[in-house]
This record gives sequence, C-alpha cells and structure tokens, in this order.
Amino acid sequence: MSFIDLSAVECRVLGALLEKERLTPENYPLSLNSLTAACNQSTNRDPVTSYDEKTVEEAIQSLRERRLVTMVVGAGARVQKFKHRLGEHYKLEDKEVAVLCVLLLRGAQTPGELRIRTERMHAFGSLGAVEETLSVLAREGLELVQAIPARPGQKEGRYRCTFGVESAAIESTAPDEPLLPSRLEVLQSEVRDLREDIARLREEFQQFRRQFE
Repeated sequence: MSFIDLSAVECRVLGALLEKERLTPENYPLSLNSLTAACNQSTNRDPVTSYDEKTVEEAIQSLRERRLVTMVVGAGARVQKFKHRLGEHYKLEDKEVAVLCVLLLRGAQTPGELRIRTERMHAFGSLGAVEETLSVLAREGLELVQAIPARPGQKEGRYRCTFGVESAAIESTAPDEPLLPSRLEVLQSEVRDLREDIARLREEFQQFRRQFE
C-alpha cells in the first residue's frame, strides 16, 4: 500500500487521527466536528488550513473507500466518530508512527526537526535514533518515507511521507526557509489543547440537549 495517492486533505485527516489517538486518547475516535478542528489547528500544522466539515467529510469517505479510516458508532451514541486503520495494513512501532504522523501533518522535515516535533508522541534519545527510524520506514517493501536530497543553500536533506503525490509537488516548490521550533509553539500548543477541550464540551452539551428533543 505504499505510494498511495492521497490528496492534501486526506493526508491531513489521516495525520490528525494518528496524532489524536496518541495525544488525547480519551477523546478518540473523533467526531466530524472534532476532526475538522484537529485538521485546522494553528499549531503543529503546515500549512495552516481552514477546511469546512463538508471538505473533511469527503476526505473521510475517500479514506474509508481505501480502508484507511473507519466509522464507529458506540452503543446509544448518536454522533458518528472516525478512527484510522493504518495498523491493519502496516506493522509499525510507536516511534515509526510518530515520525509518519509529523510528516503527514507538516510535510517534509529534516531529522532534527522530526526529533523535536515528535517529542510529545515519542522521545527519541538521539538524532541517530531518528535517522534509524527513517531508514526502517524507507526500506524496500515498506517505503512509507522518501529522502529528498539537500538543495543548494541547505545543510541537510529532508524526508517526506510517500502518501500524496499532490502534496509532494507543492513541497518541491516551497521556499527553502528553515522551520525552527520556538517557545511560541509551546504556548500555541496550550491554546490548542484548550480549544480541543471546548470543542469536546460543546459536543457533549449538544448530545445532552438531543436527549430532550
């Protein structure tokens, strides 16, 4: 199933599901509303998007047809929720999923950037550990990531997820400005968590109201 031609929206949906499964398991699987909010987060996303629910729903349907996402309806629940099915197709360790997740959400990254941005999902002990994981994901027969040679002016090459020819084409024309993490990202992460809590509470309140309609 390597080299799946996913759209940028489909990559974002799949990446968001992978991320939320690990960072907020108490809220996973995700409703359409929560998944849309996760796709449009202003942190840990590149580029930042403003997808509407219809766009995300169409991406979900496409991913369901490819058996990469499934719908879940709990007993007595009225809200449909969704989860990924990546584990049914690939046997991946947590560190490999963390790397793949960041690549889906942020596009091509250097090993150094991946080490920093996967920290909440998996703490790599060294840069070499990241590079070893990338080698596993890039090996023949799996080929979930692909190396991008350093271009003029760049000190090191990057890696991208092989899902999505469309997103790869966009990355190839992107400017060569380094993406450096900052303290701002930490603060934005806290704001993101608050927004997710608000979205969850709003959804629970709506479910409560439906009981009396």
